[in-house]
Amino acid sequence: MKTHLFSLVFLLFSLAQGLHPKCDTQDHSSNLQVFHIYSPCSPFKPSKPLSWEEDVLQTLAKDQARVQYLSSLVAKKSVVPIASGRQIVQSPTYIVRAKIGTPPQTLLMAMDTSNDAAWIPCTGCLGCSSTVFDYAKSTSFTPLGCQAAQCKQVPNPTCDGSACLFNMTYGGSTIAANLSSDTITLATDPVPAYTFGCLQKTTGNSVPPQGLLGLGRGPLSLLSQTQNLYQSTFSYCLPSFRSLNFSGSLRLGPVGQPLRIKYTPLLKNPRRPSLYFVNLMAIRVGRKIVDIPPSALAFNPTTGAGTIIDSGTVFTRLVAPAYTAVRDEFRRRVKVAANVTSLGGFDTCYNVPIVAPTITFMFAGMNVTLPQDNLLIHSTAGSITCLAMASAPDNVNSVLNVIANMQQQNHRILFDVPNSRLGVARELCT
Repeated sequence: MKTHLFSLVFLLFSLAQGLHPKCDTQDHSSNLQVFHIYSPCSPFKPSKPLSWEEDVLQTLAKDQARVQYLSSLVAKKSVVPIASGRQIVQSPTYIVRAKIGTPPQTLLMAMDTSNDAAWIPCTGCLGCSSTVFDYAKSTSFTPLGCQAAQCKQVPNPTCDGSACLFNMTYGGSTIAANLSSDTITLATDPVPAYTFGCLQKTTGNSVPPQGLLGLGRGPLSLLSQTQNLYQSTFSYCLPSFRSLNFSGSLRLGPVGQPLRIKYTPLLKNPRRPSLYFVNLMAIRVGRKIVDIPPSALAFNPTTGAGTIIDSGTVFTRLVAPAYTAVRDEFRRRVKVAANVTSLGGFDTCYNVPIVAPTITFMFAGMNVTLPQDNLLIHSTAGSITCLAMASAPDNVNSVLNVIANMQQQNHRILFDVPNSRLGVARELCT
């Protein structure tokens, strides 16, 4: 040990004095060759001496190359910030920054797990917001004609000359768009020739002002158009709807997804193939599993009935028998002297402070227990508190239980489509 230490000290002293140490620097006890990189005996010695500046620049270049290498190890870990659209674009949706075109133009698009095709407001759109995509300034923009395969994948396609047009309803609104393609960039990943609708006309006030990014399961969704890049896997954490920051996140691809997370199977319903169905088996209020008729929660591929996870709906809607059972037990457990009142579409409200019981959604393979922040909504003045759920509309097209974004806030929701499973884990992202 002393001999090795002495050799090292002599080597450093010799270099400091500009002397050449002996080439025989072998540590005979370990058969290791001990060379300094600038030793005349070193196989790594530069062909000509480097100045101090050259040495620093070379080291910097190597550092940069290493950082690029380390970045490449997680190149598929693509994270897109999410914000509540309430304050930023005055829309009750969650938004992400997307860059469209060449050179890129930034839009704050609503993310929607129950829609497939993306659409954005374009120059000349009637009824659109003032923020539009100027397709004439994009060198990569391409209108798609009726002969394009994608024209058969949009709802209600029509042909105007050679252009493919489509129209559809969204909430209480209608849209008309030209089918187009251009480069879209999420995080740092450019996706060339991404198919979307270039909005020409909208009616109603349900349309997200700067467009929509479809995260459904259909052929024109983000999952389908980026299958090779993101392998049909994504997750998100939605911040509180009151949050003003882009503190939530949309993680694209299998890399970087949580390892400790509970799963339930994802189901496919041929009547509604774009939606993410799960098997909701029961609901617990406090410690009591409430009495719900099995038919109210049953998954039915023939009728399209069942339970879906949806990022676009704000408040959870349960079919009437399920909601009534949950609501009545909730009221029984909130022991206050004040009478129950209603506010808008909410029928279980209080004008005094309350302590709410937890509500647990019991899915096949996992339970998700919601704290008060995911259950209660307060009036602007804070004087009224309501249970943030409601009964689903009573018509044949609404045989759905919808687990909505209010109940998903501050949870990581993982959509693992290749393995047909959905994961949920608590995560604070507000």
